[in-house]
Amino acid sequence: MAHRVRVKRIQEKKMRGEPVFALKRLQCAGRMGAETRLRSIFPYNIMKTLITNAHIISPGIDIVGGSVLIDGKRIAAVLMPGETAEADTVIDAGGNMLMPGFIDIHSHGAGGCDTCDCKVESIRTIADCKMKEGVTTWLPTTLTLGTNTLADVCRCVKEYAESPNGSKTPGVHLEGPYINPRQCGAQNPAFVREADYEEVSMLNDIYPVKLISMAPEMPGAVDFIAKASAAGITCSAGHSAAGYADFMKAKAAGLKHLTHFCNQMSPQHHREIGLVGAGMLDQDILIEVICDKIHLCADMLKLTFQNKNISQMIMVTDSLACSWMPDGPGQLGGLPIIVKGGVARLESGNLAGSTLRYAKGLRNVQELTGKPLSELVKATSYNQARSLGLYDLGKIEPGYTADLVLLDGEYDVLKTIIDGELRYEA
Repeated sequence: MAHRVRVKRIQEKKMRGEPVFALKRLQCAGRMGAETRLRSIFPYNIMKTLITNAHIISPGIDIVGGSVLIDGKRIAAVLMPGETAEADTVIDAGGNMLMPGFIDIHSHGAGGCDTCDCKVESIRTIADCKMKEGVTTWLPTTLTLGTNTLADVCRCVKEYAESPNGSKTPGVHLEGPYINPRQCGAQNPAFVREADYEEVSMLNDIYPVKLISMAPEMPGAVDFIAKASAAGITCSAGHSAAGYADFMKAKAAGLKHLTHFCNQMSPQHHREIGLVGAGMLDQDILIEVICDKIHLCADMLKLTFQNKNISQMIMVTDSLACSWMPDGPGQLGGLPIIVKGGVARLESGNLAGSTLRYAKGLRNVQELTGKPLSELVKATSYNQARSLGLYDLGKIEPGYTADLVLLDGEYDVLKTIIDGELRYEA
Protein backbone atom coordinates (compact mmCIF):
# COMPACT_ATOMS: atom_id res chain seq x y z
CA MET A 1 0.00 0.00 0.00
CA ALA A 2 2.82 2.43 0.87
CA HIS A 3 4.35 1.90 -2.56
CA ARG A 4 1.02 2.63 -4.28
CA VAL A 5 0.63 5.84 -2.25
CA ARG A 6 4.17 6.90 -3.19
CA VAL A 7 3.51 6.27 -6.88
CA LYS A 8 0.23 8.21 -6.70
CA ARG A 9 1.96 11.22 -5.11
CA ILE A 10 4.60 11.27 -7.83
CA GLN A 11 1.91 11.08 -10.50
CA GLU A 12 0.14 14.05 -8.90
CA LYS A 13 3.39 16.05 -8.83
CA LYS A 14 3.99 15.30 -12.50
CA MET A 15 0.49 16.54 -13.35
CA ARG A 16 1.17 19.80 -11.48
CA GLY A 17 4.48 20.22 -13.28
CA GLU A 18 6.51 20.05 -10.08
CA PRO A 19 9.94 18.39 -9.98
CA VAL A 20 9.92 14.75 -8.94
CA PHE A 21 12.76 13.70 -6.68
CA ALA A 22 12.92 10.25 -8.18
CA LEU A 23 16.45 9.35 -7.11
CA LYS A 24 15.56 9.26 -3.43
CA ARG A 25 12.23 7.59 -4.19
CA LEU A 26 13.95 4.86 -6.17
CA GLN A 27 16.42 4.25 -3.38
CA CYS A 28 13.58 3.96 -0.89
CA ALA A 29 11.23 1.92 -3.10
CA GLY A 30 12.51 -1.39 -1.80
CA ARG A 31 10.67 -3.71 -4.17
CA MET A 32 11.50 -4.29 -7.82
CA GLY A 33 7.84 -3.86 -8.79
CA ALA A 34 7.63 -0.43 -7.16
CA GLU A 35 10.94 0.61 -8.77
CA THR A 36 9.68 -0.40 -12.20
CA ARG A 37 6.50 1.63 -11.74
CA LEU A 38 8.50 4.67 -10.57
CA ARG A 39 10.78 4.49 -13.60
CA SER A 40 7.76 4.45 -15.92
CA ILE A 41 6.50 7.66 -14.30
CA PHE A 42 9.88 9.39 -14.20
CA PRO A 43 11.62 8.65 -17.56
CA TYR A 44 15.09 7.41 -16.64
CA ASN A 45 17.73 7.46 -19.38
CA ILE A 46 20.49 4.88 -18.81
CA MET A 47 23.03 7.44 -20.06
CA LYS A 48 24.46 9.53 -17.23
CA THR A 49 26.63 12.64 -17.47
CA LEU A 50 28.86 13.91 -14.67
CA ILE A 51 30.01 17.53 -14.71
CA THR A 52 33.08 17.80 -12.47
CA ASN A 53 35.25 20.60 -11.09
CA ALA A 54 32.45 23.16 -11.35
CA HIS A 55 31.81 26.35 -9.44
CA ILE A 56 28.12 25.59 -8.87
CA ILE A 57 25.96 28.69 -8.46
CA SER A 58 22.24 28.28 -7.87
CA PRO A 59 19.73 30.15 -5.66
CA GLY A 60 21.24 29.98 -2.17
CA ILE A 61 24.05 27.67 -3.30
CA ASP A 62 27.71 28.44 -4.02
CA ILE A 63 29.95 25.36 -4.23
CA VAL A 64 33.51 25.63 -5.54
CA GLY A 65 34.83 22.37 -7.00
CA GLY A 66 31.49 20.56 -6.93
CA SER A 67 29.99 18.10 -9.40
CA VAL A 68 26.55 17.59 -10.92
CA LEU A 69 25.22 14.19 -11.99
CA ILE A 70 22.67 14.22 -14.81
CA ASP A 71 20.48 11.21 -15.56
CA GLY A 72 18.60 11.69 -18.81
CA LYS A 73 16.92 15.09 -18.71
CA ARG A 74 17.09 15.50 -14.94
CA ILE A 75 19.62 16.42 -12.30
CA ALA A 76 20.17 13.32 -10.20
CA ALA A 77 22.66 14.62 -7.64
CA VAL A 78 24.74 17.61 -6.60
CA LEU A 79 28.06 16.46 -5.17
CA MET A 80 30.41 18.27 -2.83
CA PRO A 81 34.17 18.55 -3.54
CA GLY A 82 35.77 15.11 -3.28
CA GLU A 83 32.52 13.22 -3.91
CA THR A 84 32.07 11.37 -7.17
CA ALA A 85 29.63 9.14 -9.05
CA GLU A 86 29.67 6.74 -11.95
CA ALA A 87 28.69 8.17 -15.34
CA ASP A 88 28.86 7.35 -19.02
CA THR A 89 30.20 10.81 -19.92
CA VAL A 90 32.34 13.16 -17.86
CA ILE A 91 32.60 16.90 -18.55
CA ASP A 92 35.38 18.82 -16.80
CA ALA A 93 34.05 22.31 -16.05
CA GLY A 94 37.57 23.58 -15.46
CA GLY A 95 36.57 25.47 -12.35
CA ASN A 96 34.19 27.69 -14.32
CA MET A 97 30.76 28.88 -13.17
CA LEU A 98 27.87 26.45 -13.63
CA MET A 99 24.44 28.09 -13.31
CA PRO A 100 20.83 27.22 -14.09
CA GLY A 101 20.14 27.96 -17.75
CA PHE A 102 18.91 31.50 -18.25
CA ILE A 103 15.23 32.18 -18.99
CA ASP A 104 14.64 35.21 -21.23
CA ILE A 105 10.96 36.09 -21.16
CA HIS A 106 11.33 39.22 -23.33
CA SER A 107 13.30 38.94 -26.56
CA HIS A 108 12.12 39.82 -30.06
CA GLY A 109 14.98 38.56 -32.13
CA ALA A 110 18.67 38.03 -32.87
CA GLY A 111 20.97 37.09 -35.72
CA GLY A 112 19.13 39.28 -38.23
CA CYS A 113 15.78 37.58 -37.55
CA ASP A 114 12.63 38.74 -35.77
CA THR A 115 9.90 36.65 -34.14
CA CYS A 116 7.39 38.54 -36.29
CA ASP A 117 9.05 37.47 -39.55
CA CYS A 118 6.49 34.65 -39.30
CA LYS A 119 9.05 32.11 -40.48
CA VAL A 120 10.04 28.94 -38.65
CA GLU A 121 13.58 29.48 -39.94
CA SER A 122 13.68 32.83 -38.11
CA ILE A 123 12.59 31.22 -34.84
CA ARG A 124 15.36 28.63 -35.29
CA THR A 125 17.98 31.30 -35.91
CA ILE A 126 16.93 33.31 -32.84
CA ALA A 127 16.73 30.19 -30.66
CA ASP A 128 20.25 29.23 -31.75
CA CYS A 129 21.58 32.70 -30.85
CA LYS A 130 19.81 32.63 -27.48
CA MET A 131 21.25 29.19 -26.74
CA LYS A 132 24.73 30.59 -27.40
CA GLU A 133 23.94 33.26 -24.78
CA GLY A 134 23.19 30.53 -22.23
CA VAL A 135 19.42 31.00 -22.56
CA THR A 136 17.80 27.58 -22.29
CA THR A 137 14.20 28.83 -22.25
CA TRP A 138 12.96 31.77 -24.32
CA LEU A 139 9.56 33.37 -24.85
CA PRO A 140 9.44 34.58 -28.48
CA THR A 141 8.18 38.13 -28.11
CA THR A 142 5.85 39.80 -30.58
CA LEU A 143 5.15 43.41 -31.48
CA THR A 144 1.98 45.47 -31.85
CA LEU A 145 0.76 44.02 -35.14
CA GLY A 146 -2.44 42.67 -36.73
CA THR A 147 -4.30 39.58 -35.59
CA ASN A 148 -3.34 37.46 -38.60
CA THR A 149 0.35 38.21 -38.11
CA LEU A 150 0.20 37.29 -34.42
CA ALA A 151 -1.58 34.05 -35.29
CA ASP A 152 1.12 33.23 -37.85
CA VAL A 153 3.78 33.83 -35.19
CA CYS A 154 2.06 31.38 -32.84
CA ARG A 155 1.93 28.75 -35.58
CA CYS A 156 5.63 29.19 -36.34
CA VAL A 157 6.61 28.90 -32.68
CA LYS A 158 4.46 25.79 -32.34
CA GLU A 159 6.18 24.19 -35.35
CA TYR A 160 9.61 25.06 -33.96
CA ALA A 161 8.76 23.65 -30.53
CA GLU A 162 7.96 20.28 -32.10
CA SER A 163 11.61 19.90 -33.17
CA PRO A 164 13.74 22.52 -31.38
CA ASN A 165 17.41 23.03 -32.22
CA GLY A 166 18.18 25.68 -29.61
CA SER A 167 16.43 27.27 -26.65
CA LYS A 168 13.10 25.81 -25.57
CA THR A 169 9.97 27.87 -26.28
CA PRO A 170 7.13 26.90 -23.91
CA GLY A 171 4.99 29.83 -25.06
CA VAL A 172 4.96 33.33 -26.48
CA HIS A 173 5.06 36.83 -25.01
CA LEU A 174 2.61 39.25 -26.62
CA GLU A 175 4.02 42.77 -26.23
CA GLY A 176 0.98 44.76 -27.28
CA PRO A 177 -1.24 45.36 -29.11
CA TYR A 178 -3.32 46.55 -26.13
CA ILE A 179 -1.10 49.47 -25.16
CA ASN A 180 -1.48 53.20 -24.61
CA PRO A 181 -0.92 55.02 -27.94
CA ARG A 182 0.83 57.81 -25.99
CA GLN A 183 3.43 55.27 -24.80
CA CYS A 184 4.11 53.39 -28.03
CA GLY A 185 7.88 53.77 -27.95
CA ALA A 186 9.09 51.49 -30.76
CA GLN A 187 5.66 49.84 -31.19
CA ASN A 188 3.71 50.65 -34.35
CA PRO A 189 0.77 52.93 -33.41
CA ALA A 190 -1.18 51.82 -36.52
CA PHE A 191 -1.99 48.50 -34.83
CA VAL A 192 -2.81 49.66 -31.29
CA ARG A 193 -6.27 48.54 -30.19
CA GLU A 194 -8.43 47.92 -27.12
CA ALA A 195 -7.96 44.78 -25.07
CA ASP A 196 -9.71 41.83 -26.69
CA TYR A 197 -9.75 38.62 -24.68
CA GLU A 198 -11.33 36.64 -27.52
CA GLU A 199 -8.38 37.51 -29.75
CA VAL A 200 -5.87 36.32 -27.14
CA SER A 201 -7.92 33.21 -26.43
CA MET A 202 -7.74 32.34 -30.13
CA LEU A 203 -3.95 32.86 -30.14
CA ASN A 204 -3.62 30.82 -26.95
CA ASP A 205 -5.46 27.95 -28.65
CA ILE A 206 -2.82 27.93 -31.41
CA TYR A 207 0.13 27.99 -29.00
CA PRO A 208 0.31 29.00 -25.31
CA VAL A 209 0.40 32.70 -24.57
CA LYS A 210 2.50 32.74 -21.41
CA LEU A 211 2.80 36.50 -20.97
CA ILE A 212 1.14 39.64 -22.29
CA SER A 213 2.34 43.24 -21.89
CA MET A 214 -0.45 45.81 -21.93
CA ALA A 215 -1.63 49.16 -20.57
CA PRO A 216 -3.89 48.55 -17.54
CA GLU A 217 -5.42 52.05 -17.61
CA MET A 218 -7.02 51.60 -21.05
CA PRO A 219 -10.76 50.80 -21.50
CA GLY A 220 -11.58 47.16 -20.75
CA ALA A 221 -8.07 46.37 -19.52
CA VAL A 222 -8.94 45.40 -15.95
CA ASP A 223 -11.64 42.99 -17.07
CA PHE A 224 -9.19 41.56 -19.62
CA ILE A 225 -6.55 41.03 -16.91
CA ALA A 226 -9.04 39.13 -14.76
CA LYS A 227 -10.03 36.80 -17.64
CA ALA A 228 -6.47 36.26 -18.86
CA SER A 229 -5.18 35.58 -15.34
CA ALA A 230 -7.95 33.03 -14.76
CA ALA A 231 -6.78 31.30 -17.96
CA GLY A 232 -3.21 31.09 -16.67
CA ILE A 233 -1.81 33.95 -18.78
CA THR A 234 0.55 36.25 -16.87
CA CYS A 235 -0.29 39.92 -17.36
CA SER A 236 2.32 42.67 -17.26
CA ALA A 237 1.95 46.46 -17.35
CA GLY A 238 3.93 48.04 -20.15
CA HIS A 239 3.74 50.87 -22.69
CA SER A 240 1.46 52.47 -20.15
CA ALA A 241 0.66 55.84 -18.58
CA ALA A 242 -1.11 54.24 -15.61
CA GLY A 243 -1.27 56.04 -12.30
CA TYR A 244 -0.79 54.25 -9.01
CA ALA A 245 -4.57 53.86 -8.53
CA ASP A 246 -4.78 52.21 -11.97
CA PHE A 247 -1.96 49.89 -10.97
CA MET A 248 -3.71 48.83 -7.78
CA LYS A 249 -6.93 48.03 -9.66
CA ALA A 250 -4.99 45.97 -12.17
CA LYS A 251 -3.07 44.17 -9.43
CA ALA A 252 -6.35 43.25 -7.72
CA ALA A 253 -7.50 41.76 -11.04
CA GLY A 254 -4.34 39.67 -11.37
CA LEU A 255 -1.51 41.84 -12.77
CA LYS A 256 1.84 40.19 -11.92
CA HIS A 257 4.66 41.97 -13.83
CA LEU A 258 5.95 45.33 -15.05
CA THR A 259 7.47 45.29 -18.54
CA HIS A 260 10.97 46.74 -19.17
CA PHE A 261 10.94 48.73 -15.94
CA CYS A 262 11.12 52.54 -16.29
CA ASN A 263 10.89 52.41 -20.09
CA GLN A 264 7.66 53.57 -21.72
CA MET A 265 5.83 53.70 -18.41
CA SER A 266 4.55 56.48 -16.18
CA PRO A 267 7.49 57.93 -14.22
CA GLN A 268 7.77 58.47 -10.48
CA HIS A 269 6.77 61.94 -9.29
CA HIS A 270 6.28 63.27 -5.80
CA ARG A 271 2.55 63.83 -6.42
CA GLU A 272 1.89 60.70 -8.55
CA ILE A 273 4.31 57.83 -8.26
CA GLY A 274 3.12 56.11 -11.45
CA LEU A 275 4.26 52.65 -12.48
CA VAL A 276 7.89 53.29 -11.68
CA GLY A 277 6.97 54.23 -8.12
CA ALA A 278 4.60 51.26 -7.95
CA GLY A 279 7.45 48.96 -8.93
CA MET A 280 9.67 50.33 -6.20
CA LEU A 281 6.95 50.33 -3.54
CA ASP A 282 4.99 47.14 -4.14
CA GLN A 283 6.19 43.96 -2.43
CA ASP A 284 4.55 41.48 -4.82
CA ILE A 285 4.93 42.71 -8.39
CA LEU A 286 7.79 41.29 -10.49
CA ILE A 287 9.72 43.77 -12.59
CA GLU A 288 11.54 43.16 -15.86
CA VAL A 289 14.92 44.90 -16.02
CA ILE A 290 17.05 45.38 -19.15
CA CYS A 291 20.55 45.37 -17.67
CA ASP A 292 22.51 46.90 -20.55
CA LYS A 293 23.24 50.18 -18.68
CA ILE A 294 21.44 51.98 -21.52
CA HIS A 295 17.73 51.37 -20.93
CA LEU A 296 18.53 51.94 -17.26
CA CYS A 297 21.65 53.90 -16.40
CA ALA A 298 24.16 52.36 -14.02
CA ASP A 299 22.88 54.39 -11.07
CA MET A 300 19.27 53.36 -11.69
CA LEU A 301 20.30 49.72 -11.90
CA LYS A 302 22.08 50.04 -8.55
CA LEU A 303 19.13 51.86 -7.00
CA THR A 304 16.70 49.20 -8.17
CA PHE A 305 18.72 46.12 -7.21
CA GLN A 306 19.72 47.55 -3.82
CA ASN A 307 16.16 48.47 -2.84
CA LYS A 308 14.07 45.65 -4.31
CA ASN A 309 13.87 42.10 -3.04
CA ILE A 310 15.74 39.93 -5.53
CA SER A 311 12.72 37.61 -5.62
CA GLN A 312 10.85 40.38 -7.48
CA MET A 313 13.51 40.94 -10.17
CA ILE A 314 13.58 39.45 -13.66
CA MET A 315 16.51 40.15 -15.99
CA VAL A 316 15.57 40.35 -19.67
CA THR A 317 17.35 41.38 -22.86
CA ASP A 318 14.49 42.84 -24.97
CA SER A 319 16.86 41.98 -27.82
CA LEU A 320 16.06 42.76 -31.43
CA ALA A 321 17.00 41.19 -34.77
CA CYS A 322 20.09 43.42 -34.71
CA SER A 323 21.45 41.49 -31.71
CA TRP A 324 24.43 39.34 -32.81
CA MET A 325 24.71 41.64 -35.86
CA PRO A 326 27.00 44.55 -36.81
CA ASP A 327 25.92 48.19 -36.59
CA GLY A 328 23.68 49.51 -39.35
CA PRO A 329 20.06 50.12 -40.42
CA GLY A 330 17.23 47.71 -39.63
CA GLN A 331 13.49 47.27 -39.14
CA LEU A 332 11.25 46.73 -36.13
CA GLY A 333 7.57 46.05 -36.74
CA GLY A 334 7.64 48.07 -39.95
CA LEU A 335 9.49 50.98 -38.34
CA PRO A 336 13.05 51.85 -39.47
CA ILE A 337 15.78 51.71 -36.83
CA ILE A 338 19.49 52.40 -36.77
CA VAL A 339 22.08 50.61 -34.64
CA LYS A 340 25.16 52.60 -33.70
CA GLY A 341 27.68 51.52 -31.10
CA GLY A 342 25.43 48.57 -30.24
CA VAL A 343 22.50 50.89 -29.36
CA ALA A 344 19.27 50.53 -31.38
CA ARG A 345 17.11 53.63 -31.89
CA LEU A 346 14.19 54.80 -34.00
CA GLU A 347 14.76 57.72 -36.35
CA SER A 348 13.10 59.85 -33.65
CA GLY A 349 15.88 58.92 -31.24
CA ASN A 350 13.71 56.67 -29.03
CA LEU A 351 15.36 53.48 -27.83
CA ALA A 352 14.03 50.56 -29.86
CA GLY A 353 15.16 47.57 -27.81
CA SER A 354 18.59 46.16 -27.14
CA THR A 355 21.47 44.20 -28.62
CA LEU A 356 22.26 42.81 -25.16
CA ARG A 357 23.46 39.22 -24.76
CA TYR A 358 22.00 37.73 -21.61
CA ALA A 359 25.11 36.87 -19.58
CA LYS A 360 26.54 40.35 -20.07
CA GLY A 361 23.51 41.80 -18.28
CA LEU A 362 24.23 39.56 -15.31
CA ARG A 363 27.85 40.68 -15.34
CA ASN A 364 26.77 44.34 -15.37
CA VAL A 365 24.54 43.89 -12.33
CA GLN A 366 27.10 41.92 -10.35
CA GLU A 367 29.83 44.49 -11.01
CA LEU A 368 27.53 47.41 -10.17
CA THR A 369 26.00 45.98 -7.00
CA GLY A 370 28.60 43.52 -5.68
CA LYS A 371 25.75 41.18 -4.75
CA PRO A 372 26.61 37.46 -4.62
CA LEU A 373 25.81 35.50 -7.75
CA SER A 374 23.96 32.90 -5.66
CA GLU A 375 21.45 35.68 -4.99
CA LEU A 376 21.41 37.29 -8.44
CA VAL A 377 20.71 34.00 -10.24
CA LYS A 378 17.19 34.11 -8.86
CA ALA A 379 16.63 36.92 -11.36
CA THR A 380 18.10 35.01 -14.31
CA SER A 381 15.86 31.94 -14.17
CA TYR A 382 14.25 30.96 -10.86
CA ASN A 383 11.86 33.93 -10.60
CA GLN A 384 10.83 33.56 -14.23
CA ALA A 385 10.19 29.84 -13.78
CA ARG A 386 8.02 30.36 -10.68
CA SER A 387 6.02 33.14 -12.32
CA LEU A 388 5.30 31.15 -15.49
CA GLY A 389 4.58 27.86 -13.73
CA LEU A 390 7.72 26.12 -15.01
CA TYR A 391 8.37 24.54 -11.64
CA ASP A 392 11.12 22.15 -12.71
CA LEU A 393 13.42 24.94 -13.95
CA GLY A 394 15.67 27.50 -12.28
CA LYS A 395 17.73 25.51 -9.78
CA ILE A 396 20.61 23.07 -9.73
CA GLU A 397 19.04 20.51 -7.44
CA PRO A 398 18.03 16.84 -7.72
CA GLY A 399 14.77 16.46 -9.61
CA TYR A 400 15.09 19.68 -11.61
CA THR A 401 15.49 19.65 -15.38
CA ALA A 402 19.15 19.70 -16.41
CA ASP A 403 19.13 23.09 -18.14
CA LEU A 404 22.56 24.52 -17.40
CA VAL A 405 25.04 27.13 -18.60
CA LEU A 406 28.81 27.14 -18.06
CA LEU A 407 30.44 30.58 -17.96
CA ASP A 408 34.04 31.69 -17.65
CA GLY A 409 35.24 34.58 -15.50
CA GLU A 410 34.38 37.09 -18.24
CA TYR A 411 30.82 35.75 -18.42
CA ASP A 412 31.43 34.26 -21.85
CA VAL A 413 29.32 31.16 -22.47
CA LEU A 414 31.40 27.99 -22.75
CA LYS A 415 28.66 25.36 -22.84
CA THR A 416 24.88 25.23 -22.82
CA ILE A 417 23.06 22.09 -21.70
CA ILE A 418 19.34 21.73 -22.45
CA ASP A 419 17.29 18.80 -21.14
CA GLY A 420 20.51 17.09 -20.13
CA GLU A 421 21.98 17.33 -23.63
CA LEU A 422 25.09 19.35 -24.49
CA ARG A 423 23.61 21.55 -27.21
CA TYR A 424 26.32 24.22 -27.50
CA GLU A 425 30.05 24.35 -26.91
CA ALA A 426 32.18 27.41 -27.66
